[in-house]
Amino acid sequence: MKEQNIKVLKVMPLERPSVCYLENEFSSLQKAVSIGTDYIGLIEIIDLDMKTCILCNEEAKLIGLMPNRRIENDIICGVFYVTGQDRSGNLTSLINEQIRYYREMFSDIEYFMQDENGRIIVIRFR
Repeated sequence: MKEQNIKVLKVMPLERPSVCYLENEFSSLQKAVSIGTDYIGLIEIIDLDMKTCILCNEEAKLIGLMPNRRIENDIICGVFYVTGQDRSGNLTSLINEQIRYYREMFSDIEYFMQDENGRIIVIRFR
């Protein structure tokens, strides 16, 4: 059964992650990923593993949202949420172990800038 409200980890640019609750309904999730925009954006889901994913704004880079965190060879821009997911692809609440793990993973604040050759430099703050 789909959870009405899910416990997630919210990751904002230049801030440490925090636990919050999201209404697990499409229009509410669209609003959640649209923080910092003038309109309701599109949702993108990025799998982290079989039980967790990232919920973010699909157009974040195109509309110039602030770079947030680097994940592998990509930079996620704008606010994003780490959520649980079930085998059917439904978003679910994170369990405490997942919260601890991903809070630690995203605990360093990352600041992005370009050098004179256009390469991205990441400055991490603990």
